[in-house]
Amino acid sequence: MGPKPPKSSESADLFRSRLENLLDHGHELYRLAGLIEWGSFDQEFGRFYRPLGRPAKPTRLMVGLSYLKHVYDLSDEAVCERWRENPYWQFLCGCEYFEHELPCDPSLLTRWRNRIGPAGMEKLLAATIKAGLASGTVKPSSLERVIIDTTVQPKAIAHPTDSQLYLKAIRALVRQAKRHGVALRQAHTRLAKRAAAKVARYAHARQMRRMRRELKRLKTYLGRVYRDVARKVAASIDPALNGHFARLLGLVERLLLQERHSKDKLYSLHAPEVVCLAKGKANKAYEFGAKVSLAVTNREGFALAAKALAGNPYDGHTLATTVEQIVALTGTAPERIYVDKGYRGHDYPHKERVFLSGQRRGLTPSIHRELRRRAAIEPMIGHMKTDGSLNRNYLLGTAGDAINALLVAAAHNLRLILARLRLFFACLLLMLPADQASSRHLQPGAALS
Repeated sequence: MGPKPPKSSESADLFRSRLENLLDHGHELYRLAGLIEWGSFDQEFGRFYRPLGRPAKPTRLMVGLSYLKHVYDLSDEAVCERWRENPYWQFLCGCEYFEHELPCDPSLLTRWRNRIGPAGMEKLLAATIKAGLASGTVKPSSLERVIIDTTVQPKAIAHPTDSQLYLKAIRALVRQAKRHGVALRQAHTRLAKRAAAKVARYAHARQMRRMRRELKRLKTYLGRVYRDVARKVAASIDPALNGHFARLLGLVERLLLQERHSKDKLYSLHAPEVVCLAKGKANKAYEFGAKVSLAVTNREGFALAAKALAGNPYDGHTLATTVEQIVALTGTAPERIYVDKGYRGHDYPHKERVFLSGQRRGLTPSIHRELRRRAAIEPMIGHMKTDGSLNRNYLLGTAGDAINALLVAAAHNLRLILARLRLFFACLLLMLPADQASSRHLQPGAALS
């Protein structure tokens, strides 16, 4: 069933005070609540709900929790716990009175993200762009001059090694077979655990020939268990059994066939979409996750797009799709696009609008000045990784990669808006007389008018 409307009391409650009467109207979170168009989310997300069933949580509550989770880089459990303690968070999420109970079960946030999907999360990013324009954090002219770059969004997986992948695959096959009553000739779990331990010891001692021998033995154990399970599943009279094992057997077959220099390698059983990306960093030569294309304004560093890319595409071949997302979210086609030299030979049709770093020809003084700020996107990416969750993605699948990238970009915009509101009202209080500044109870729209 669709989200239930927020509770609104026509008459005043004699025993409780409304949050708007308790909170500081000059607080940045109080002001932010008036900048976001909350009613647009009900219209956009109404198609994701069925007409029957239990009423869903209010859309503003779920959107507000998603914003707060990524602005403060919290888990689903932590954001629900802190929401119960913070009245400003409750006011941002649409509550009229202070609530003493959890807003929802933390697992409901996961189900809501999966229901809305990446297309719905683009609406959340678009709402922060509108709020940035309304607050003056970003100027409308800045939407026409953007910087685009790619980075890696690491996945929450262990560092992949062949021995651990073989061991996990054996344990997964045995566990699945025991769950569905498939009797195996030999599980090999005890022998595989011993072989994996020897691989690690021989590798630490630089005894590579012995390590490769144990690794080959471990792969043999996996092949035996895989063929045994495949035979039992194919000979079973239960038609549903094949569906239970199809995905796991496909991943194990892919793991057994891959070689050292294979292109489409499997790095994790629970996240098969993970790719290996070489960044050339001194402390981390390779990162395992998904490539993300980010676009920020040239002047303020305000995020306009965050596109998760499947596989490891060439940067120049991602420019057109990133610009399409900018146009879809802002309604403005960028006139000047600043990129690094990795975008040479790009696929964007309007090549006269794209300027590469180090370019010398065809530059006016203003374009040359803006091109020197191309590297300003690097600290923006750093803030998204340290202050946000771009440095480690815990959401499953390719949809999880896209959702996390969009929410990280939206949280980055909200942090910029909150910083501007905080500075703006601090300066406003300095200009007010002492008696008015001590009260700090400003009207909601007074400072923005």
